[in-house]
Amino acid sequence: MTRLRGTLLAAAVPLFLISACAQTAGNSAAASPDSRSSSPAPYGGADELVLRVESFGGFVPAEQNIGRIPAVSIYADGRMISEGPTTMIYPGPALPNLQEQLLTPELVQDLVTKGKAAGVTNGADFGFPNIADAPSTRVIAGDQSVSVVALSEAQTNDPRLTAAQRTARTKLAAYVKTLRELSAAPGVAQAVAYQPTAIAALARVYVEPTADQPKSPETAWPGPALPGTSMNPGLGIGCVDVTGADTAKVLTAAKTATAITPWTSGNAKWSITFRPLLPEEKSCAALKGAQ
Repeated sequence: MTRLRGTLLAAAVPLFLISACAQTAGNSAAASPDSRSSSPAPYGGADELVLRVESFGGFVPAEQNIGRIPAVSIYADGRMISEGPTTMIYPGPALPNLQEQLLTPELVQDLVTKGKAAGVTNGADFGFPNIADAPSTRVIAGDQSVSVVALSEAQTNDPRLTAAQRTARTKLAAYVKTLRELSAAPGVAQAVAYQPTAIAALARVYVEPTADQPKSPETAWPGPALPGTSMNPGLGIGCVDVTGADTAKVLTAAKTATAITPWTSGNAKWSITFRPLLPEEKSCAALKGAQ
């Protein structure tokens, strides 16, 4: 319990997200709109989700759980969206460092096939290990999906897991590792910065820092009125859909802000977690199912 809680608390510290890699790769012809449109979508519409690895639950603050970004998302047209490099500097920037890369249709199909072979089949049994406060890992491959409690945190000799469940977990963990490391794999285009068309702004009442905590100057909120629609009774977190012309305004303001910036709106101050919406996500409502 002590080991896991320390790990998760460390992960909850705001991170400084390095955007230089994505910006440098932004001139890559391999990921240009022309090359993307030349690759036929192997499934359905371009925004159809085909592969995903994401975490949910666990011992993390509520706003981080709601706004958590999937580690890897791959779409029918070959686009892969993932989190870019991070470093432990506080306070980090307000915006997460999301990067976009292009995969070939053949690679997407091969990954789906390998996912199902690795155990991504509806109803697969991975057991429930003897561990508390651990997140679950959800893996999607084509039309199949699984959710596994403590995939990377459980001990290999956990007495609550059968031999078959341990074997299944080992196979799935290896597949998840492959997807997480896909950004550097051969045949994958260089990364460009992901440009969202909409953002979910998760707002909660700003709490003034204590004397020994860092402070950040206030910034006027340029988007729709905060705090927006309540995401869950009792959490004290609202969500505002930032779309259309407001998207560019908010992105411009957020680029010079940090994770602890107080945003002023409606005679009040707010803390905001920025969650760029992915291609298949259209509004804050899409995040409720990820809690």
